[in-house]
Amino acid sequence: MTDGVYVSDHPLVKHKLTHLRDVYTPPTVFRRLVRELSLLLCYEATQHLTLFDTTVETPMGKAAGQHVQQTIGLVPILRAGLGMVDGVWELLPGAEVWHIGLYRDEETLRPVQYYNKLPVEPRVQVCLILDPMLATGGSAVATTELLKEWGAKHIRFVGLIAAPEGVQAMREAHPDVPIHIAALDERLNEIGFIVPGLGDAGDRQFGTG
Repeated sequence: MTDGVYVSDHPLVKHKLTHLRDVYTPPTVFRRLVRELSLLLCYEATQHLTLFDTTVETPMGKAAGQHVQQTIGLVPILRAGLGMVDGVWELLPGAEVWHIGLYRDEETLRPVQYYNKLPVEPRVQVCLILDPMLATGGSAVATTELLKEWGAKHIRFVGLIAAPEGVQAMREAHPDVPIHIAALDERLNEIGFIVPGLGDAGDRQFGTG
């Protein structure tokens, strides 16, 4: 496995991803699976968070405990990344959410930015980029560059399926950004889709395919 690339080996992730890939899975179920997989992957992607010690009162006395020290921002790449937010929010209800809008030029396969809702300055210590598919890597690379220019110091990419080409693009452009995914697939096809993949994640979530 490539350094900095973490492919989940959790049985539930493998099970749910299999149903997600199925061409016969309807949008309502597809959306639920995206949410559930996002929750599971977020659990794995946040193992690095730092803690501080504290004490709480239980019904039976005092107990030593720990709180997460860092604040977290979620950056879903529109539109497919939107489906991952609710799952991550279930684990991190206090996380802020900012949106980055990118679309892929069908001729060049390069990302074109059309929306940016970042605040003036970073208010969090950790940013999680959310995008179901890491295909060519163009959107992930561009979003990471934007976040770094904005001042983000700790960034992680959380996706569902990646192609080797997308992983390579991210590792070359941003080797300091860990990648957390459910599966690393075979390749990209001639139109920039992951094989075997699951098709267009946005269309399958929103029923627009």
